[in-house]
Amino acid sequence: MNGESSNETEEEKDANKSEISIVFEIALKRNMPVSFEVVKESGPPHMKSFVTHVSVGEFSAEGEGNSKKLSKKRAAIAVLQELRKLPPLPVIEKTKLNFKKRPRTILKTGPEYGQGMNPISRLAQIQQAKREKEPEYLLLSEKGMPRCREFVMQVKVGNDTTTGTGPNKKIAKRNAAEAMLLQLGYKASSPLQEHPGKSGEIKGWNGQNVGYPEPISNNRTTFSLCSVPSTATKLDEALAGRYLLLG
Repeated sequence: MNGESSNETEEEKDANKSEISIVFEIALKRNMPVSFEVVKESGPPHMKSFVTHVSVGEFSAEGEGNSKKLSKKRAAIAVLQELRKLPPLPVIEKTKLNFKKRPRTILKTGPEYGQGMNPISRLAQIQQAKREKEPEYLLLSEKGMPRCREFVMQVKVGNDTTTGTGPNKKIAKRNAAEAMLLQLGYKASSPLQEHPGKSGEIKGWNGQNVGYPEPISNNRTTFSLCSVPSTATKLDEALAGRYLLLG
């Protein structure tokens, strides 16, 4: 009974398949070679007749039709009658492979996590570890003279917003990220140290002059990069004063 029911289910599955496809499937399952070959072609051009020979392992049959396609189909139908008489193949149960799930490695993001890293990368990694939205950066303003430009960049993480300033967008973005890290409770990317050669200048994690974060309204913190005017700027001012005196 089980054999008959399995044959019926196979026939139902094969209902939507072509006879040629079924021949190839049976041959593949039973590891038998298959070949179709047109062995005869006769008749006038407008009434051609073709004979196709098919062999599947030790079984063979022929089909005739007015086209190669039809003769191939009839050959497949003929050989299928023999192939379906074969005993069913033994059912091999597939062994289930049990894979142990690896525990997820949760990245610990303590207050000292990532010290010494670029603040932008550090903030992005912390957000990824928390599985939260990445920081959003926005250029708020750009002002100042060509030699002393000041950019103000804003970063938003959740409901927190901080800003940072700098002589270019890159440094302003870094300082905004550093301000955000401090606001979220993380330690500075690197301890602020006084440069041994110049008193009064504060060096940040990347060697740039930085100021202390100044809190402003709306729960924002800003980093300022306004440093002492450069030597070139001082020289220009001195020359300008001299010209005024001479004039």
